[in-house]
Amino acid sequence: MRTAAIDPPGVQWLKVSPKYVTVRLVEWAVGTLLLVAVLALPLVFVQFAGWQWPPLWLAIAVPGLVLIVALWRLVLIPRQVRAIGYAERDDDLLIRRGIFFQRTLVVPYGRMQYVDVAVGPVERALGLCTVKLHTAAAGTHAHLPGLPTAEGARLREQLSARGEARLAGL
Repeated sequence: MRTAAIDPPGVQWLKVSPKYVTVRLVEWAVGTLLLVAVLALPLVFVQFAGWQWPPLWLAIAVPGLVLIVALWRLVLIPRQVRAIGYAERDDDLLIRRGIFFQRTLVVPYGRMQYVDVAVGPVERALGLCTVKLHTAAAGTHAHLPGLPTAEGARLREQLSARGEARLAGL
């Protein structure tokens, strides 16, 4: 359930591609496998090298707990992707995300310095991209992942044109 502060009335939200779930799942799988492998190393040393520390129960429990947390993240990924949305208004771009901790980011067109489109290997294989917005504030950046490449290119051109028009009016 969204609140009025997070979800302004009258805004028509556009969603990111459902294929973005696959990108997030690949990232999840690689990260989880690497973390469990690193945390399982003490178990190998306890078993084969005759180490006395860490205790066997601890060497088993830590990777097990990490795996439980990773499985919880796995359940949340599709919901997190469905929660990502964006809306183009006359003066700004709205980006929303979050399930438990919801967030709406407002990026005024006049504050945008440049718009970047990035594509990773998994995104490229699925025909997706990420649009990154860099603003006049040094530490403020916004990104919109999981867009089809055609929509990413359209949004880049649209936002660049609107940003230039707003800057020219200053």
